[in-house]
Amino acid sequence: MKEKTYTLEELQNIIRSEIGVLLYFSGENCNVCHALRPKFKELFDSEFPKIKQIYLDAHENPEISAHFQVFSVPTMIVFLDGREFVREGRAVSLHKMTEQLKRPYTMMTE
Repeated sequence: MKEKTYTLEELQNIIRSEIGVLLYFSGENCNVCHALRPKFKELFDSEFPKIKQIYLDAHENPEISAHFQVFSVPTMIVFLDGREFVREGRAVSLHKMTEQLKRPYTMMTE
């Protein structure tokens, strides 16, 4: 699936302006990436709907990947209030991600 193309400046502006942002870095030939993506989408749609989800192909965006220090895929970075809050890669637990985000997300959105 072809992802929307962003510049680094556009991403930085989105991160500064949104309550929260999920950057999901994947690769075209990464089976783990393709398996986890719908699970993350479902999780964020249901539990964290105010967090903007952005999906990026790390290989097609080398400048952005380097800026965010993404060296393997999948890598998920969640920004809250403009700052990196959670970074997970490869064998990430959806339960762990939920536990890390639930309290701060609730505090920010109530």
